[in-house]
Amino acid sequence: MELRHLRCFLAVAEELHFGRAAQKLHMDSSPLSRAIKELEEELGVQLFTRTSRSIKLSHAGKAFLERVPRIFAALDQARDGVKSATNGFHGQLRIALSDCITPSRLSTLLAQCREEDPEIEIRLFEVPLNQQIQGLHEDLYDVGFSMVDAAGDGVVATTAWQDELMVALSSRHPLLEHRYIPLDKVLEQQLVLGDPAACMGYAQQVDRFLQKREEELRIRQRVASFDVMMVLVSAGLAVGFAGAAHLALNREPGVKARQLAGDSPMLTTYLLRRDIEPSSVLARFIERVVTIDSGSDGNVADSS
Repeated sequence: MELRHLRCFLAVAEELHFGRAAQKLHMDSSPLSRAIKELEEELGVQLFTRTSRSIKLSHAGKAFLERVPRIFAALDQARDGVKSATNGFHGQLRIALSDCITPSRLSTLLAQCREEDPEIEIRLFEVPLNQQIQGLHEDLYDVGFSMVDAAGDGVVATTAWQDELMVALSSRHPLLEHRYIPLDKVLEQQLVLGDPAACMGYAQQVDRFLQKREEELRIRQRVASFDVMMVLVSAGLAVGFAGAAHLALNREPGVKARQLAGDSPMLTTYLLRRDIEPSSVLARFIERVVTIDSGSDGNVADSS
């Protein structure tokens, strides 16, 4: 089996059309079909179900598709490791990011790593949570950050940092008359919340907090990013919930932040790693995470 066979398979699996896949690979359809046939003969399975009008992945093809991208990911990381050594680095720290984690804490952490371990190259990978967990198991990543604490067997999740959950409102919203807004008042509004498919941990933590209330939530929309959430909030179409650090970095001028009345709920970001003895590089990184100043982001509530 050669890499060209795998590249051909991926192209056909993505396009589900030999002509389009051939164009994508800048080759003719005949050698592409021949490469797929050679691959199927070597594997002893049929990867695609073909008819005169369509092509679909077979059950075996779907299973193969789950595994092939990991081969190319491992090759890319091997290539990156060689380049790092050529550029004078003596090691790598591969960090996977998922789940709308707090960006400001991460930049502070990475700046500290650069200062204290300048010979270690840091590489960031933005991936879905399930890919992060799979990558930790397969040694594609050394450590990850997520807002989900249940990562399954073989992966340890520890608290990295916490942020106060705050209310995001339009600068014209009447609830701004409250310096600390009662949750009951917030739940009377149309809400914009996170989409669990894109930011599972954030959505789960906020939903868990809101489900303690008996009121039926008036959810206008669920979104995949805080940027879109802030657009809807700035336009006055909904009220959102976000961590203090995210609101401190908000670029929408028409958004104001307020604290909730009473005990402030907290959003937790977790550090994920394999349940094995960490390397010396990873151990130092974990120590920095533990000692990072959790209050460095400040209070973004507008008291005006």
